[in-house]
Amino acid sequence: MARAETLALLTRYYAAFNAGDWQGMLDCLADDVAHDVNQGERVIGKATFAAFLGHMERCYKERLADIVLMATDDGARAAAEFVVHGAYLATDEGLPEAAGQTYVLPAGAFIAVEGGLITRLTMYYNLADWTAQVAG
Repeated sequence: MARAETLALLTRYYAAFNAGDWQGMLDCLADDVAHDVNQGERVIGKATFAAFLGHMERCYKERLADIVLMATDDGARAAAEFVVHGAYLATDEGLPEAAGQTYVLPAGAFIAVEGGLITRLTMYYNLADWTAQVAG
């Protein structure tokens, strides 16, 4: 898969995110996708990722802006940088109480692609920054 195809895949993935189209996101993932949750553990599988999306939808409403996508020439590795504009809707375990607080948070992802699908997503953002924003 060449660079252009990987960038097109990531464009579809992030457009689906912004549209709240969870199935569209899942369609971009390999069945055995590895998801490295920010400051958390690696979880494996599309079903596990779908459960993660359900949890995120319950606790957060987010939109990504200023998305910049990069990929290697062979398309096997990529990165995304963006700004998350969000609202904290329901208290997430171990985090401050939710009361609809809004936040703006720089974030990024490292991505592996094989066979036209995302096989790994490694997410990064500054949890201390997010916590300070929602803790008021």
